[in-house]
Amino acid sequence: MKFLNQFNNPKNIRFDSFKKTFEICEKRNLKIIVETGTSRGKRKFYIFNSLNWKDGMSTIMFAEYVKNKEGFLYTCDISISNIQAAKKFTKQFSNYISYNIDDSINFLNKFTNTIDLLYLDSLDGHDPKRASNHQLEEIKNSIKNLHANSLVLLDDKGTKTNLSIDFLINNNFHILYETNYQVLLSKNKEIN
Repeated sequence: MKFLNQFNNPKNIRFDSFKKTFEICEKRNLKIIVETGTSRGKRKFYIFNSLNWKDGMSTIMFAEYVKNKEGFLYTCDISISNIQAAKKFTKQFSNYISYNIDDSINFLNKFTNTIDLLYLDSLDGHDPKRASNHQLEEIKNSIKNLHANSLVLLDDKGTKTNLSIDFLINNNFHILYETNYQVLLSKNKEIN
């Protein structure tokens, strides 16, 4: 997975958990990714967006991964401007991406395909109670699409994950890896 090297930026504080996630995806041959909360970059001079490493730039990493694996990425965000920014960053991978402007809970409720990797990063964590309830509803609406080898990567540990981790553990998921920022879970406990 040489493509990951370009994302190993000192400002990408989520790189280690993304790297571990992609390593397991590779071993399990996981190809279908669903992401809630698309990478939006950061606005400079009110004219254009640039990469924002602090946010991890998940959409770009997922897009490049699915292109290399002949997979597919579904990214969902309620903000039109966030989706437009993501389209700019991932233009060269657009044949492998479905961009969806919708509330993530509604999107996941309607989603009918199998999910190999679910990445939950919608709603900012400034209001932990609201963000935790939102992430819990996301997982409740997507659990029907997960299989034994699926991975669930939860972002903003401690602000959004306060309810969803317990829900997943109560539904036979296990924590495979965690950092100060993210938690990776699966029903399959095997990492290697």
